[in-house]
Amino acid sequence: MPSIKENLRVWNSEYHWKDQGEEWSQGVGAHNVGGSDLFWTSTLLPRINHFLPSKTILEIAPGMGRWTKYLKQHCDRLIIVDLSPKCIEACRQRFSMDKHLSYYVNDGKSLDMIEDSSIDFVFSFDSLVHADLTTLGAYLNQLTVKLRANGVGFIHHSNLNRYRIFNYLPRGILNGERLNRIISWRDPGVSAKLFEQLCIKAKLQCLSQELVVWAAPGLFTDVLSIFRKGSCETKSGNEVCKNRNFMKQCDLMSRLASAAKLGVTFDSTTFQP
Repeated sequence: MPSIKENLRVWNSEYHWKDQGEEWSQGVGAHNVGGSDLFWTSTLLPRINHFLPSKTILEIAPGMGRWTKYLKQHCDRLIIVDLSPKCIEACRQRFSMDKHLSYYVNDGKSLDMIEDSSIDFVFSFDSLVHADLTTLGAYLNQLTVKLRANGVGFIHHSNLNRYRIFNYLPRGILNGERLNRIISWRDPGVSAKLFEQLCIKAKLQCLSQELVVWAAPGLFTDVLSIFRKGSCETKSGNEVCKNRNFMKQCDLMSRLASAAKLGVTFDSTTFQP
């Protein structure tokens, strides 16, 4: 859970995409101010700013272009790959005026269409949390070939395997509506440590992993992993940190944006993460 087949069914057929994915950003921050613009500038860009601009960027699983619209401003060429023909076609229409974009539908794990040693930066956020370990391993094994020397990746993935209880729950329960609301369809077989091991096997070096509380209160359900081409020569090469206040920080930025929009001035003690 969830398989490539299930991901294709949900994102290509069942999900409504009524706001082109913006609905996911509106859920970040209780005040719902700023949407993806605020989330990009306050949360994502500070984490990847060191790697931008990049000559060629690969975005895996862009959906309907929620982050594509920002990435395209930071490169000479942007390649987007998704298993959903519906999403790729929507992006093709949405960014039809941007001639430096290339679009590909894949099988959920193949990058055969990408030229070897051509990618400077690979990005995937809020999509591969739904991918299992096999899928992530397939992507990483190919990225070691597709990335240029010193190429870097930023991938957002599940950390549910850290909590082994999810491995023993019956599949019917895992697919239950109530539990899915709690874990937001994260894959229970993936963790920060297992992702790092996949990187090592693929001759990629994990530079940092930020464990964040997101999908379930008090649980580090998600990981933001940054890696680069090249094997890790020391066991201390990966910087792992825990961020319990990730969602609170997002909410803080939303509240500040709301105050600014209304022209309201607050005492600094009002906003406590």
